[in-house]
Amino acid sequence: MKAILVDDELSNLENLQTLLHKHCPEVEVVGCSENIAHATNLIRTQKPDLLFLDIQMGRYSGFNLLSALPEKSFEVIFVTAYDQYGIQAVKFAALDYLLKPIDIDELLLAVNKAAEKIKIKRKTAQLDFLLQHLNKPVSAPVRIALQQQQEIRYVWVKDIVRCEAESSYTFFILSNNDKILVSKPLKEYAELLIAHQFIRTHQSHLINPAYVKSWLKEDGGLLLLNNGDHIPISKQNRERVKESLKYNLG
Repeated sequence: MKAILVDDELSNLENLQTLLHKHCPEVEVVGCSENIAHATNLIRTQKPDLLFLDIQMGRYSGFNLLSALPEKSFEVIFVTAYDQYGIQAVKFAALDYLLKPIDIDELLLAVNKAAEKIKIKRKTAQLDFLLQHLNKPVSAPVRIALQQQQEIRYVWVKDIVRCEAESSYTFFILSNNDKILVSKPLKEYAELLIAHQFIRTHQSHLINPAYVKSWLKEDGGLLLLNNGDHIPISKQNRERVKESLKYNLG
């Protein structure tokens, strides 16, 4: 889970970050902020799964920060010294909060509850994506959901240059040079992508023919892609790849 910590006291931020690092290794702190304006920008750029938010921050409150954000796709755990108004508001909304100084057991409980909510939210997003996919006309552009440890990436199939197997994992290389590691074997995606004209050149390689620049005759046959990658062609796949590419070697 990607997390951002917001508190107007640096010592509180450092303490919470230390506790999370020691007791909650599943939480990756991607940013800390001591003021509302900076925190707002940080949330918009980092897109966290979880926000640890102080309620009282000088002239402002954590509620001011939340009000300034049109979209709130993250879970919130309020972290505060005792504040009667703030705590009552949080209790009425049935949200999690931690009182300072932070109790380790309460921290673990709050993080575990947030993790479950995030997991449910991701499953709901996947179901929504499924329904959108089923309702698309056959000729419409297609996206594929790639499950990563911290997030689900929704990628346009046309932007996938190639896929490469790495043991039981698969690397997706995109046209913008992004490289996405997915914890599923290549065979999980081969059938899906071959239906979209992708070509299995080798046991470990699947390519999008739209990015093929040329066929190199060295080493028994290699495909040179537009991004400069050299992709091997296994002997048993040679004729099928040639036919798929409609490439006449002479």
